Amino acid sequence: MRLVTYDTGAGTPRRVGVLRDDAVIDCEFDGDMVAFVEAGDAALAAARAALSSGGAVAEARLRAPIRPRTLRDFLTFPEHTERSRAALGLGPIPQLWYEVPAYYKGLPDTVIGPEEEIPWPSYSDQLDQELEIACVIGRPGRDIARDDWREHVFGWTIWNDMSARDTQGRELPLGMGPGKAKDWDGSNVLGPCIATADECDGADAEMALWINGEERTRARSSQMHHSFGDLIAYASLACTLRAGEVIGSGTAPGGAGIETGQYLAPGDLIEMEIEGIGTLRNRVGTRSAH
Repeated sequence: MRLVTYDTGAGTPRRVGVLRDDAVIDCEFDGDMVAFVEAGDAALAAARAALSSGGAVAEARLRAPIRPRTLRDFLTFPEHTERSRAALGLGPIPQLWYEVPAYYKGLPDTVIGPEEEIPWPSYSDQLDQELEIACVIGRPGRDIARDDWREHVFGWTIWNDMSARDTQGRELPLGMGPGKAKDWDGSNVLGPCIATADECDGADAEMALWINGEERTRARSSQMHHSFGDLIAYASLACTLRAGEVIGSGTAPGGAGIETGQYLAPGDLIEMEIEGIGTLRNRVGTRSAH
């Protein structure tokens, strides 16, 4: 199934729905997507029943499918890592990168959804998209074994992890990881849905990116050096992962403008498609005044 969060207009409550083709069917669930994920099999059974017998919601508008408990973003594709490091003047990939699946944390309240305009932060002149696939944790766990990761995945979504590249270049020498290069209202885009684990194999899915209708890349999630098993095992070391947490793959090869120097402009249309999930579309907003 492909699960969504939707409303029917400004000021209307957001609800959990399920997609039947392009129509939204209400799941008759009283709670947000995190609560739905926590409810597990009972919520999924209700969604399946709605899918088979429910009517389409009129004027439904998709929102970010989940306001995650946490966002953890990794860096797992060697090709992207090599090219972006070169662009930032950081030199070759160090051996430690191949051994440690390091990550940073994003802010859940910065998340927006499909068709929403991506705000351009006032302090940046160099905006960039990043094509990623992300899993949503379903079953909680701590010290999860690498081979048991699938037991803890509820589903998959697309993550456009926006970056202010000029800000990133200033922050990196400080050794504290990304800060304002990643954190502004609307800097994390999720959607258009969460494809349940039985609907999508996020470990080997085709990923594609278009900017203004021009195809920029095609890649597969199986090109990751660190697998989702590695990521979940590492993140859960002495730390309980809970339902509704989101774990990102990092950027697919060719999925960011930093690799070729092709940065975004106001009004650009970003389209990201991942096999089994769908297409996430957003336009870039106007530059804010400094």
